Amino acid sequence: MAQPLLHAASYVAGIRAGDRRLLSQAITLIESIHPDHQALANEVTRQCLPFTGQAFRVGITGAPGAGKSTFIDGLGSHLLEAGKRIAVLAIDPSSQRTGGSILGDKTRMQRISHHPNAFVRPSPNQGTLGGIARRTREAMLLCEAAGFDVIFVETVGVGQAEFSVHLMVDMLLLLLITGAGDDLQGIKRGIMEMADLIVVNKADGENALPAQRLAKLIQQATHVLPDPREDWSTAVLSVS
Repeated sequence: MAQPLLHAASYVAGIRAGDRRLLSQAITLIESIHPDHQALANEVTRQCLPFTGQAFRVGITGAPGAGKSTFIDGLGSHLLEAGKRIAVLAIDPSSQRTGGSILGDKTRMQRISHHPNAFVRPSPNQGTLGGIARRTREAMLLCEAAGFDVIFVETVGVGQAEFSVHLMVDMLLLLLITGAGDDLQGIKRGIMEMADLIVVNKADGENALPAQRLAKLIQQATHVLPDPREDWSTAVLSVS
């Protein structure tokens, strides 16, 4: 049975009070294509705007299998231990045939998904290009109004075409792995030249040295790419 709709002020009050259930319901509203839902969602977003702008937004992109969800789980755990409140908007690809999505990213974030200071929300991209969902920007605004310190946007993971997320975050992190074909295939104009930080993941065991070599190769390659900001040079790290 569907939840009854509340007044916009009730959603906003719940969001401001840290009620994750009402925050989740409000995000469902903004993702709905029903005209009545859209009008209410727009009003909720409008009333939340004065409480936005304080969070640090991090976009995390990379090919499928790069370990985006587990990376967020690990980094998020450190932030939670440091007393931060975090939100994760995980974008899942929608089937072109059925329109459905698996929405399974939350299962890979075991450490943070049940933490009282973390909010993990999987959303279908519903055919939207650029690695994000249709209303990701509005969902981030609601999470900011809820008082989260850091907001992660985990993109669909199609690689070179995920440009839209770059326009709505403070930092874009590109996650890479070794053994995914020609290493130089990853060093392309496009998503790489927009990344603020490039991380070679899964740098452990027998893969530690190859990951370090790939990180050095990419660091050298970034010198020929334009920096995303005049005051910032793209850093390259290898992590486990």
